[in-house]
Amino acid sequence: MNTLSRRQMIQTTAAATALALAKYPLKAFGLSSSEEGALHVPFVDAQTIDPNRRMVRWDELKSWMTPTEDLFTVGHYGTPTVDPSTWTLELSGLVKKPRTLTLGQIKALPKKEVIATLECSGNGAGPGFIGAVGNVRWTGTPLAALLNSVGWQDRGVEVVFYGADQKNEKVREKEYPQRFARSLSKEDAMRLDCLLAYEMNGQPLTVGHGAPLRLVVPGWYGVAWVKWLTKIQVQDRRFMSKFMARDYVTIRGEEIEGDTVWKENSVSWMNVKSMVGRLLRLKNGALRFTGAAWTDGTALTSVELQVDGGPWWKARLHKETNAPYAWAFWSYDWNHPVGGEHAVVCRATDANGVVQPSAEDPRIKLKKTYWEANQQHPRRFIVA
Repeated sequence: MNTLSRRQMIQTTAAATALALAKYPLKAFGLSSSEEGALHVPFVDAQTIDPNRRMVRWDELKSWMTPTEDLFTVGHYGTPTVDPSTWTLELSGLVKKPRTLTLGQIKALPKKEVIATLECSGNGAGPGFIGAVGNVRWTGTPLAALLNSVGWQDRGVEVVFYGADQKNEKVREKEYPQRFARSLSKEDAMRLDCLLAYEMNGQPLTVGHGAPLRLVVPGWYGVAWVKWLTKIQVQDRRFMSKFMARDYVTIRGEEIEGDTVWKENSVSWMNVKSMVGRLLRLKNGALRFTGAAWTDGTALTSVELQVDGGPWWKARLHKETNAPYAWAFWSYDWNHPVGGEHAVVCRATDANGVVQPSAEDPRIKLKKTYWEANQQHPRRFIVA
């Protein structure tokens, strides 16, 4: 049996507390008591979203838990037709006891809930794509226990997850049928918070979100959360599919002693990030900025706000509604706002001292792909 690390113990305790808090609206924590009678102030650079597309509408962000109908969906090979009554999950490869399980058998296994923020790695890449994120309560069975039940062969080091969605792909000038697939190292797959989920927000998974079963990898970008799972296979080497080695690969330049060194990395862990969501004019005349911030599970230590390039102001983190892999809400009151048009931006910092970068930060200035778009996102508003 694995020994819990100090971090895992802290995260488990915090997650249990957050699950209880998630049953109640934010007003139960006194987070909106001073907003009675407040007026909404629209941003000049309003979020542009196709009205038929599911995304978080930042100006309307009030609920810590994202309703299922507002959570984004992304597909690569279309939406497959999966019959839950005949669906099975195969566990094979370098395991000692291969198994095939029905949905009923999976639901009979020990049950666990995890609150985790799901974000598309391209979220924030453009004005029409800044709401592909959401905070959800996921329910399923722990992945690690199921992998242990089939037994690892000594050579097994990588776990590959295959979905039911498929398409012919050209590889070296020839076409081959390919299922959408991603992998995790043995170490990552054996984390105690990874789930094989069959419920979200207390209800069965919807088709668009991977019913009847999907992988949940808290702290990783959504591309790793394989939907419509059909097979889990253990192998003895790195898995290099289209979506691990050729797509969802971040290309960025790093300046080293006067030379630019170009690096390519497969998208995996989420980057520290925050977003200005809503702006309210309170009855006392102050302006209240609110928003959300999230990390890869590393503790969030601060969110700061800056107006018109001035000093950074420390926002209030509402950590009473936080869990290790969930976003945290924050707020800041500008008590004596100055009239005119202004630009506001926020930045988050985690316990490792990693600060959300500006677009000109050397860490991302030479990034050439829109994956992992965690740059600060300025917004404009007018004070009458």
